[in-house]
Amino acid sequence: MSHNHASPTNAKFGLLCLTALGIVFGDIGTSPLYAMRECFEGNPHHINPGSVLGVLSLIIWTIVIMISVQYVGLVMKADKQGEGGILSLLSVAFPDRKGMWRAPVAKVMVGLAVFGAALLYGDAMITPAISVISAVEGLTVVAPNLDPRIIVAITLVILVLMFSLQQLGTARVGAAFGPIMLVWFATLAVMGVFWVVRAPQVLAAFNPWLGVKFLLHHGHESVVVLTGVFLTITGGEALYGDMGHVGRRPISLSWFTVVKPALILNYLGQGALLIQNPAGIENPLQFMMPSWGRMPLLILATCAAVIASQALISGVFSLTMQAVQLGYLPRIRISHTSSSERGQIYISRVNWLLMFGCMGLVLGFQSSKGLAAAYGIAVSMTMAVTSILLFFAATRAWKWSPLKAGAAIIVQVVMNLVFVYANSLKIFHGGFVPIIVAVILYTMMTTWKAGRRYLSHKLQEQALPLKQFLESIERGKTVHRVPGTAVFLAGSTGLTPISLLHNLKHNKVLHERIIFLTIESELH
Repeated sequence: MSHNHASPTNAKFGLLCLTALGIVFGDIGTSPLYAMRECFEGNPHHINPGSVLGVLSLIIWTIVIMISVQYVGLVMKADKQGEGGILSLLSVAFPDRKGMWRAPVAKVMVGLAVFGAALLYGDAMITPAISVISAVEGLTVVAPNLDPRIIVAITLVILVLMFSLQQLGTARVGAAFGPIMLVWFATLAVMGVFWVVRAPQVLAAFNPWLGVKFLLHHGHESVVVLTGVFLTITGGEALYGDMGHVGRRPISLSWFTVVKPALILNYLGQGALLIQNPAGIENPLQFMMPSWGRMPLLILATCAAVIASQALISGVFSLTMQAVQLGYLPRIRISHTSSSERGQIYISRVNWLLMFGCMGLVLGFQSSKGLAAAYGIAVSMTMAVTSILLFFAATRAWKWSPLKAGAAIIVQVVMNLVFVYANSLKIFHGGFVPIIVAVILYTMMTTWKAGRRYLSHKLQEQALPLKQFLESIERGKTVHRVPGTAVFLAGSTGLTPISLLHNLKHNKVLHERIIFLTIESELH
């Protein structure tokens, strides 16, 4: 996608910001549904003012450092023709595939990037499942005796409807979802302010020392809390992955003016609720709302959860297109859903495979608590790979000194590795699911790439040099020429296309005008 977002009209820019709310921020925007509960494992006995302030401090500074600094401040500047995503970052860091990619370090980074891309597919199956079922579970606050099977059934119906809407395209989906997410973030902010006013001591959580002190005091036990803290930034990778759909500036502006303030205010409000009513940990977001507002909040949360899935689904479409361009996946039908925005695409096969994967996870885990155990590990590993690739992008593409690049990302790298370690403890409790999906896809992608490379090498060995073909045509004079123009796709500018030779062999003719077309993607 070209940088046609650089100077849009105010109306178009405003629409892109609204679309960003509907496409990009749904995932991270629905983390308040379950993140705080997972920090304390739903156990009110772990809750006291000191622990609440410590956890809040960890949440606030994780959001600031990992999202505002790492993604919005640094990673999103490493775009490839406006496209984001881990494979785009790879091609920014190592643009010369015939030179640099042969270096040992480059080979390792390529392997990590492809594995990170494979992890995102597993993440894209879990995100819709956990987001939707978390919202639907709000029914248990309104109707405590509700059969869990009904919650699962409602979740499955919503997932089918959601994936069926994808073929409408990003622009239409985003235009419809954007206003809903604007209402959602406004609701989060208002609820947060209401509770912060009732317990203003939670504002002390802006002091980062409280988070550090919490970690030091609780030692290894705090690792469990970190898995919950990390859930507050799951979806952050979508800011970069979905950049091709709406552009960097709309995403950045929406983050700093709407999303980030609303999230932090709401987490502070949840902390204030827990200080006054520890039993509210069962479903903090629902308990923040008076009883008369819980059903409307449930409906709004369900809509937001459906939208949350959009961020990863759109990101996977972009990722798949990049993988095809890089030769890691076979060519498949990619539908462009916008006449003006190149990055807005829809891939039918990927869409339906994701839907069946999501439904399988819902049927397998049955609850958001079970899915939460599987959530996080894929995102944390992807973010860790992203931060490492960012170092190479900064030193190679931006020409930063290694010292400057290292100083800029060292904190993010350390935090990413800590979160990877924390989430790795959940592997045997469900975290193995995205890992298995990633390993299968990584094997398929690398095998396809190796097979394509081998086939290309063999074809080049057998191919007729173009110069030799032209000389034989000049000498022969017996080939019959027919009116018209023929276009032949050529994998290499120096070789005769196999399709042309087959045409000549079977039809015994050549057109008057022959065009050899070679297409090279800059993502390569």
